[in-house]
Amino acid sequence: MDDFTKLLGLADEVVGAAQRAGADVAEAVVREGSHLSTKVRKFEPELVEEAGSRSLGLRVMIGQQVAVTYTSDFSAAGRARLVEDALELARLAQPDPFAGVPDPALLSKAEQHADLDTFDATMEALDAQEALRRAVEGERAAFDADARITNSEGATFTRAKGGSVLVTSGGFRGTHQGTYASLVVNPVADDEGGKKRSGYFWGARRHLDQLASPKSIGEEAARRTLRKLGASKIDSAEMPVVFDPDAARAILGLLAGCVNGNAIWRRSSYLVDRLGTKVASDLVTIVDDPLLPRAPGSRPFDGEGLLSRRNTVVEKGELKTYLLDSYAARKLEMESTASASRGASGGVGPSTTNFVLQPGELSREALLADTKKGLYVTEMMGFGFNAVTGDFSRGASGFLIEDGELTKPVSEVTISLNVDQLFQRIDAVADDLDLRTSTASPTFRVAKMTIAGR
Repeated sequence: MDDFTKLLGLADEVVGAAQRAGADVAEAVVREGSHLSTKVRKFEPELVEEAGSRSLGLRVMIGQQVAVTYTSDFSAAGRARLVEDALELARLAQPDPFAGVPDPALLSKAEQHADLDTFDATMEALDAQEALRRAVEGERAAFDADARITNSEGATFTRAKGGSVLVTSGGFRGTHQGTYASLVVNPVADDEGGKKRSGYFWGARRHLDQLASPKSIGEEAARRTLRKLGASKIDSAEMPVVFDPDAARAILGLLAGCVNGNAIWRRSSYLVDRLGTKVASDLVTIVDDPLLPRAPGSRPFDGEGLLSRRNTVVEKGELKTYLLDSYAARKLEMESTASASRGASGGVGPSTTNFVLQPGELSREALLADTKKGLYVTEMMGFGFNAVTGDFSRGASGFLIEDGELTKPVSEVTISLNVDQLFQRIDAVADDLDLRTSTASPTFRVAKMTIAGR
């Protein structure tokens, strides 16, 4: 989206109309975007879906009465109804003593907003035919890799682009745009006893020229599927557990929810009152960094107009900060960390951006070689996590590690350990960080977890 003039004009108009109708505070977010999704199975198209989206979200305050509403009707009548509904809802709302907006002096200016290179202008030229071609190429590479790949759950190629503007009555005006493309390949292999083993691999980037080739993604998907052949349970035990980057990302995501300011003031996190204390091993440093060029969660400003900044959440095991918007900051008598996120409806709450466990100096191979016996986890199933207590238990599959090497494939086991102890038992962190998603982690090892098998 090269020209934001129209969207800014819409937002300016709605904010002004809301103020004239009696709002003390008015904030409008306007978004437009398009999405293409294609899927093939056995080289034949199963899905081609292309859609556009747009929304106009409005948050208003009358004193400390707050309301949010949104519409996809950009007509004059639609905008007038949006303002009318928002004001009516606000007058019906209960006053919230913590409601408010950031100090206008803290709002960022357009000239301060970094160009984070999150938009690829070539993305729009990628049409359905090209998307299908890439999906077929990825799936074909998986079939060609090995005769034991006999079926497929398909290959999916998607691309999305969009732009948004935020205008507030406090004087903020900002724009942001982004693109994203991904390819997922899901082969199926024949196993003993007529069993089928499915696996997958995927690539994703904001810029097309950085996306891995369909051939390499398909071949890796085949490799990951074939190595599952013969998977079985292992005996119950306590042993080291190594999480590959995908599984590690899921573990890191649990912590992300627990440092969210809303979880803290609601006292629904095991990290309440833990600032300045040890919550992980010395090897663990976690940052939330919205300023990484081309990264999935990057943005120049937050959902309230504050300038984006890098927040060190955990430093060498010590909890340094929660992630806060202005509301959570007032609740906790702290300061915003510029972590506000604004939804399409105009509602605001704290969230992560690029939430990343910082890589170590070991290669993945060296980390495995240093593990005499353990479990290497590649996938987890189910949801067994209590954010208040930190208790964690999930189904898992992967490989047994023996004498520093991956040996027999493992399935249908359960791993468990309180997350507070899990992070404190991390005794090795690899260097294989890949920012395919906004929450990202390299491979890491937990010194000891309970494994329930046979």
